[in-house]
Amino acid sequence: MPDLLSLRDLALRTARSVAPELARRAGGSLDTNTKSSTTDLVTDADLWSENRIAELLHDARPDDAIQCEEGTTVTGTSGVRWVVDPIDGTTNFVYGHPGFSVSIGAELDGEPAVGVILDPILGDEFAAALGHGATRNGTSITVSNTTVLSEALLATGFGYQPDRRRRQAEGLVEILPRVRDIRRMGGAALDLASVACGRVDAFFERGLAPWDIAAGIVIVREAGGRVCDLSEGSPTGDLVVAAPEGILSELLSLLRSSGADRT
Repeated sequence: MPDLLSLRDLALRTARSVAPELARRAGGSLDTNTKSSTTDLVTDADLWSENRIAELLHDARPDDAIQCEEGTTVTGTSGVRWVVDPIDGTTNFVYGHPGFSVSIGAELDGEPAVGVILDPILGDEFAAALGHGATRNGTSITVSNTTVLSEALLATGFGYQPDRRRRQAEGLVEILPRVRDIRRMGGAALDLASVACGRVDAFFERGLAPWDIAAGIVIVREAGGRVCDLSEGSPTGDLVVAAPEGILSELLSLLRSSGADRT
């Protein structure tokens, strides 16, 4: 079995290697294209970051598998698979708006085991390894201790297709009056990291990809939170919910009644 702390530290070093260039280029002159819709952006900086991260991970551990958002795929034999979002929150990045990150997760035999999320603008580094807790800039973090949903600050996000975005907005009509407030910050990885450190109390979003959540799942769980789907099973892109145990059941009930599973 690989040393999970060594994997975590490798992910940290790798994220740090691309962060200064991403901070420098945010909001600047970029070659920007669209993917699935006009709201689904990719830039030359995404591709540069992905290539650099994949190169560093492969050089350090050539037997590991790698899956990246923009298409880089490497097969492996070690049982470790790196799942990488080279820039999570690309729209924020394009506009120079804080709220984008580098997300590097590692799975061991298909299970989330290591997570690193680095914010190039604020310099925050969130890191975790299974069984070793979660940190923000080297200091241990925990999810909030809230037990009252009406006093909870939630984060969410919207999909890329117009019909889904409309349905997601309609669902908020029922959710918003039942919580303290809702934030839409534009990057699922940092939303999950925010749950882990108590910067928000909970997060939910439908339609996420593995690279959006691979690192954040580990960080939230190691900070004492839960990450699941509406049936409290393993999270999938269909709907991901992250929350402290104290409000999870009530939040899941509210999401079901609001039709979050149909958005």
